[in-house]
Amino acid sequence: MSIVLWIGIGLLALAIAVGVVRVLTAKDNGTRAIVGDLVYFAAIGVLACIAMLVDMSIALDIIFLASLLGILSTVALSRIQTRGHR
Repeated sequence: MSIVLWIGIGLLALAIAVGVVRVLTAKDNGTRAIVGDLVYFAAIGVLACIAMLVDMSIALDIIFLASLLGILSTVALSRIQTRGHR
């Protein structure tokens, strides 16, 4: 099981690295916002894998809260980008 978690951490770290490069090379703010969300949720995924490796259940509760806040910030940012139009 730990091998699978380490592979997952590696893949998520690769996604973070590619996302950071994409944020630096993006031309518009919408792309930067979407890739920023990708980096944020990939980092939460890395933390979740580490929490499962060391068997910390309290860390998973904090990760769930951070995910909820990330989703709310994504919705708020999309409302700002579209100027409130649905």
